[in-house]
Amino acid sequence: MKLRALLDTSVLIALLDANHVHHRLCSQWLSTHSAGWVSCPITLNGCVRIMSQPSYPNRLPMQAVVAGLQQAMRHPMHVFWADEVNPLGAKPIDWQQVLRPADITDAYLLALAVRHQVCLVTLDHGISVKWATGAEEQHLLRLV
Repeated sequence: MKLRALLDTSVLIALLDANHVHHRLCSQWLSTHSAGWVSCPITLNGCVRIMSQPSYPNRLPMQAVVAGLQQAMRHPMHVFWADEVNPLGAKPIDWQQVLRPADITDAYLLALAVRHQVCLVTLDHGISVKWATGAEEQHLLRLV
């Protein structure tokens, strides 16, 4: 059974940026994923922040990134979730396993995926299922 996919910021960026090295990979994967996809404030804000920075290779104005995301979110397979997991309550994150501050957001997104029984889809190989309580391999898909 395919699980709905919570797309992390790296996947959203690759989907929006036609010149991204993983644009084709992510686009092809999404076109065959019939269970739908999810965004949340963290992934949306991250996408806008990164793609509109002067240092981003294919920089776009913030308004253009927002418009692209808004268009994508109108797709019938999309669902938006509020960030509703308290990272410090009820142990959604195993803080003994998260070793670097840079991993906190990924651990949170994985915990959100586990809470909703979906799969976090990412281009990041550094994410560990050990970071979220109850996470299993089915909750994490690395596209590269």
